[in-house]
Amino acid sequence: IMPRSKEIQEQMRTEVIEIYQSGKGYKAISKALGLQRTTVRAIIHKWQKHGTVVNLPRSGRPTKITPRAQRRLIREVTKDPRTTSKELQASLASIKVSVHDSTIRKRLGKNGLHGRFPRRKPLLSKKNIRARLNFAKKHLNDCQDFWENTLWTDETKVELFGRQMSRYIWRKRNTAFQKKNIIPTVKYGGGSVMVWGCFAASGPGRLAVIDGTMNSTVYQKILKENVRPSVRQLKLKRSWVLQQDNDPKHTSKSTSEWLKKNKMKTLEWPSQSPDLNPIEMLWHDLKKAVHARKPSNKAELQQFCKDEWAKIPPERCKRLIASYRKCLIAVIAAKGGPTTY
Repeated sequence: IMPRSKEIQEQMRTEVIEIYQSGKGYKAISKALGLQRTTVRAIIHKWQKHGTVVNLPRSGRPTKITPRAQRRLIREVTKDPRTTSKELQASLASIKVSVHDSTIRKRLGKNGLHGRFPRRKPLLSKKNIRARLNFAKKHLNDCQDFWENTLWTDETKVELFGRQMSRYIWRKRNTAFQKKNIIPTVKYGGGSVMVWGCFAASGPGRLAVIDGTMNSTVYQKILKENVRPSVRQLKLKRSWVLQQDNDPKHTSKSTSEWLKKNKMKTLEWPSQSPDLNPIEMLWHDLKKAVHARKPSNKAELQQFCKDEWAKIPPERCKRLIASYRKCLIAVIAAKGGPTTY
């Protein structure tokens, strides 16, 4: 018997139903159409149940991952997010479930668990967490005027060739080594500059390039040359406060004495808390702008840093300080732990 096409099969099933509706029985239909009686019965039962003789979507191949295996997968990755799909594959094999590791990744994805690069955040001890939480609670209801008269400071390193440059490109096959498709590297990183900067709600203050190794003496020199000129430039009130982190150079005995002698009031600061310092947002802006200009040597890198820092809009600074209370709320919500800032 020649196999029938799908169209002929569907037409034949339709004829079975039409004859059945005319009052004929299974035997008569079978004889009239040359079909097995069991085939006729199956077609009629399907029509009675689903109201159609068209092929319905099938469920496909049964999944190898049983509900028990799925619970095991979710339990293991919830307990240890660093567990690899290969390790999960071995775990399932121990309960006699053999699947490809890509199947495991797909199943976890369907349950809302996706592979992602972990975010990098400072390591927080219990002491750090308590200090962060206490800081946020203490200052949560400070008036906006207090934050607007805080001079925020920090240091950062800007690299000539570094991570800031693009890591992904679009290219065709066999063009990997064309000049436009490579990232030039220089031995020992190609150089970098360390800069100190400050800002307030009214705009960016001074930016200083740090020559040589940073120590307490160098730090005090930077403060002496840049803090008060920035305070005057930014028109801070007499009650202004200096913010600095707890780097040993900032909290050394000689620096503490220098600050006291020069009557600079500092804001107590919880360690390991860059997310509480809005200047981090400006460092991101600065590095992005500098690398967009593609400096080719350290001299250009230094000059571009100074140029781009001066270009930071005062409105950007004002918005950062206006939303600072949200940052404190985030720390409290995280119970002193890492935040999205």
